[in-house]
Amino acid sequence: MSLNISGVTIPDSQLAREITEIVRDTASPLLFHHSSRVYYFAALAGLHRGLKFDAELLYCGCMFHDMGLTHQHSSACERFEVDGANAARDFLKQRGISQQDIDTVWTAIALHTTPGIPQHMHPVVALVTAGVEMDVLGLTYPEYSTAEREAVVHAHPRGDNFKEDIIQAFYDGIKHKPDTTFGNVKADVIADKEPGFKRTNFCSIIRNSAWRA
Repeated sequence: MSLNISGVTIPDSQLAREITEIVRDTASPLLFHHSSRVYYFAALAGLHRGLKFDAELLYCGCMFHDMGLTHQHSSACERFEVDGANAARDFLKQRGISQQDIDTVWTAIALHTTPGIPQHMHPVVALVTAGVEMDVLGLTYPEYSTAEREAVVHAHPRGDNFKEDIIQAFYDGIKHKPDTTFGNVKADVIADKEPGFKRTNFCSIIRNSAWRA
């Protein structure tokens, strides 16, 4: 029986089972459990916010969102987010999913590290990012009850050193293509004009998040 947290479960469907199997067989345990937590936090956020969403599409977006960090799906020159989105696209296309739904999942994965945009888009797009931001950065930590957080982490443990482990996983997945990490050009412009400008550091946010480990 699938874990039920405040009414949120993994969809009981052949598609969801195949998603679980391929991600478990491809990604490291660290990324598999992270992606699973992302799904539960994403779906819980959808319930908290009163959003209507397709649970299968959300599950696919959450589970594939870091597949671009794996050796099997990492290209030489694309951003890792695009690699993951392409892996999900190919998976869904092989199973006859509509192009509209494929595009939604592709966009959700491609934008999951681009803050400020996904929350204005389709619920699946918004919620994949919401789940990632909760599990990695703890940005909405108080919006989840202690019982919800503990149930998710009990089912899919973070481990004793998740913050450092996930930073290392990011590094290992992108270090061979540093040119793909070109980031927010607006920060570059402000830094160019304001010598005292201090950039927000992604790794520092992870390390200082409300999560203990």
